[in-house]
Amino acid sequence: MSENQISIQDIIAGIKPVEAAWRDEAKERTSQLVMPPRALGRLHDFSEKICAVQKTLRPDVSRKAVLIFAGDHGIMEEGFSPFPQEVTPEMIKTFLRDGAGINALATHVGAEVEVIDTGIIPDLDPGMLQGGHRLTICKTGRGTANFSRGPAMTRQEAEQCIVSGFQRTADLIGQGLQLLGTGDMGIGNTSPSAAIGAVLTQTPLKDMVGRGTGVDDPALKRKLEAIERGIAINRPDPADGLDVLARVGGFEIGGIAGCLLAGAYHGVPLVLDGFISTAGGLIAHSLCPRVLEYCFAGHCSQEQGHGHMLDFLGLEPILDLGMRLGEGTGAALAMSVLEAGVKMFNQVLTFAEAGVSEASS
Repeated sequence: MSENQISIQDIIAGIKPVEAAWRDEAKERTSQLVMPPRALGRLHDFSEKICAVQKTLRPDVSRKAVLIFAGDHGIMEEGFSPFPQEVTPEMIKTFLRDGAGINALATHVGAEVEVIDTGIIPDLDPGMLQGGHRLTICKTGRGTANFSRGPAMTRQEAEQCIVSGFQRTADLIGQGLQLLGTGDMGIGNTSPSAAIGAVLTQTPLKDMVGRGTGVDDPALKRKLEAIERGIAINRPDPADGLDVLARVGGFEIGGIAGCLLAGAYHGVPLVLDGFISTAGGLIAHSLCPRVLEYCFAGHCSQEQGHGHMLDFLGLEPILDLGMRLGEGTGAALAMSVLEAGVKMFNQVLTFAEAGVSEASS
């Protein structure tokens, strides 16, 4: 199935609710495990949700990958970021060389790392790069427009980056991936994420905008003013996630939304990373609320708006370690906890299997 053969409406129509009967069956097995009732806390919740998503009582998440969606941002013209835009492609090259934070943590948990260019400014040739076989070019445009002065992209481009993210994720699922984590790369992308968060959660902008890569107080003030101006000029419709993405979003955020829709469409559990990934989650949720039935929140970022996003979505983070790197690092670490829950579910015997007497009622 190619991009031209599926629309967002088709994708949404193909996402079914997770069947409660599978979760109930998983809970029944959990109740018989040779331990006090639910003695391993949230690990039981995780394993039961994965059973329901995968429609099995023998869940398997051994094939894992973090998908890093990359894009550039026109709002960088406002000059409040301490890092230049050239960092985006250089970091992509570092991901492909296995030299970044996400690579270390993905190796630790046994996850693959894939990079998807949804809209960075320069052209990277996968054939000329070390590790280039893990880079896919799905470029919607060469960076978004400066949303503090007009729309970030057209509505057609917003749909294109979502569908591109969906299709690339679907291709990887077809290669056998069983657990997906979202990641991001794009200097300046906390600004569109904050705008999306403020609009869709109706949280005051001052509580959603953070320091990103570490801006000082004057730069933070300029960042807040630029985002505030962009929302006022563009007037994104909070009832229409596609409109919000088009007016104040980013190509990689749309790609992440498409990734989440693909996981839900194909019945694969998903782990959100931090602030940028959860902005993608807000877009996906706006388009199809049941996508959350397939999602876990990997962690709570130190970026101040992330907690508001997670509260709005009703997702409780697996980890809270004061992290704010992005790249999928929080999602990767959380994968190890999810896999622990799955191994517990599969390997621990029931009272009957172990020949151990149960507690008297």
